Amino acid sequence: MNRKQGGMTLTSFLMVLAVVGFALYIGMKLFPMYQEFYAVKTSMKALAREPGSADPVKAQELFFKRMDMNYSDSVKRENIKFDRIDGGVRMNVKYEVRRPLVGNLDIVGNFENSQDLTTRGE
Repeated sequence: MNRKQGGMTLTSFLMVLAVVGFALYIGMKLFPMYQEFYAVKTSMKALAREPGSADPVKAQELFFKRMDMNYSDSVKRENIKFDRIDGGVRMNVKYEVRRPLVGNLDIVGNFENSQDLTTRGE
């Protein structure tokens, strides 16, 4: 009886390893970008709970204090806009993150979030 051994060859194993390794590499580049965006969203929600945060100057100052604690440097002052709404302002944050991937290829992430800031802090 002739038994044929089943399984992967060394070449196919190396191909699978290369694909998994590249996927992990891209994940390592993407994770900090999304972690920073989560910090932006969390900071904006916490800012909305603070009474008196409807003042754009105060809101921007408190927001950047929170972002400094999170070691975030992608959001700049020019990325923040305020629009008047009933009972306060709406804070809009829109920014872009560009990270090098391989050679002259970059990963670009466009992030945007808005939060209502009222005089009551709700």
